[in-house]
Amino acid sequence: MLNYLTLIFLCQLIGEAFVAFVELPVPGPVMGMVLLFAGLSVRRSVPDDLDTVSRALLSNLSLLFVPAGTGIMVHLGLLANDGLAVSAALVVSTVATVAVTGLLMQALTAKRGGNQDDA
Repeated sequence: MLNYLTLIFLCQLIGEAFVAFVELPVPGPVMGMVLLFAGLSVRRSVPDDLDTVSRALLSNLSLLFVPAGTGIMVHLGLLANDGLAVSAALVVSTVATVAVTGLLMQALTAKRGGNQDDA
């Protein structure tokens, strides 16, 4: 299982390096996830040990937000200065995410030929 944890971190590292080299406006870990997804798509399956490692990481995901929350509390004064702008960005991005998700779900359901009443 250590091999698969190393694989996850290696994909993140390669994603970070790629983003820095190409200067993409995308976070490196996101590019790493795309890389891992591409590899798993080519393989056409997820190894059992990788599934175990990823489930363990996901079950402890809330712990990974502690440093971010601490950083927000340390710089709360900066956030207070731009509170209105941050609040507006949060509301707009949330509404946009819900709208895009709903439209995408409708399009995919219609393409599949399914009916919402079947669920």
